[in-house]
Amino acid sequence: MAVNRRALHDYEILENIEAGISLTGSEIKSVRAGKVSLQEAYARPDHGQVWLQGAHIAEYGPASYNGHDPRRSRRLLLHRAQIREIEREVEAKGLTLIPLRMYLNNRGIAKVQLAVARGRKQYDKRQVIAKRDADREMERALRQRTTERVR
Repeated sequence: MAVNRRALHDYEILENIEAGISLTGSEIKSVRAGKVSLQEAYARPDHGQVWLQGAHIAEYGPASYNGHDPRRSRRLLLHRAQIREIEREVEAKGLTLIPLRMYLNNRGIAKVQLAVARGRKQYDKRQVIAKRDADREMERALRQRTTERVR
């Protein structure tokens, strides 16, 4: 449904977590229609719960006056032990919780894939881009070499 591509560029992913998300009726209809943006979203633990902040779920037109606020905080559904572990990691190590993608599982339930991540510095981002380009060039050269042998 929605993918946060920028997150893989800006953060070093340390751990992935799948969480349910508590949505209203008009919100789930918008999610099913694919009207979701996770670009500026993040999650934060707060008093034994984890909240998704800054995610934009567009208003559902046919919902009339019973619509929803597109940028409201939404509760993420996790086990208590997971929440405690996340709280410890985020507070002690200075890590961040970011949503990587939102999707519907095979039963039609909305899920969010969260990542415990560390922010990258500008020079780290350049190194990652340079490594990715070098790997791409190597793959391209290998492909050309194998196609020349086949001919």
